[in-house]
Amino acid sequence: MSAGFDSLRFAAPMPGLETAEGFSLRGIPGAGGLFALEAVEPKVRMFVADASVYVPDYAPAIPGSALEAVGVSSPAEATTLVVVNPAAEKTTVNLMAPIVLNPATGTCIQVILADGKYPLRAELAA
Repeated sequence: MSAGFDSLRFAAPMPGLETAEGFSLRGIPGAGGLFALEAVEPKVRMFVADASVYVPDYAPAIPGSALEAVGVSSPAEATTLVVVNPAAEKTTVNLMAPIVLNPATGTCIQVILADGKYPLRAELAA
């Protein structure tokens, strides 16, 4: 995936950030596959990681409706991002709610996986 997007469009609001506007996705220099996801209003910044880089065995069943919402026909056409939760004791990633991104358009959606297969806080291997 490219270094990011100056303008990122969510096909449906992110849970907890329903009123947020002006999203962008910026690559972190020296950390391939790690990005800052930022909103202008309210000012929010979180880190997300390309799952294919940081959790390569992660293969969630992405609902067809989510793929359709971002304009792709298969998960192979999309980039799956996971939210990173840095902490002093350990860094975790949210595997229960991936962000599915169409890398051609910058359209994305956060999907809440209801199957219980993936945890909300999976430890990120060093």
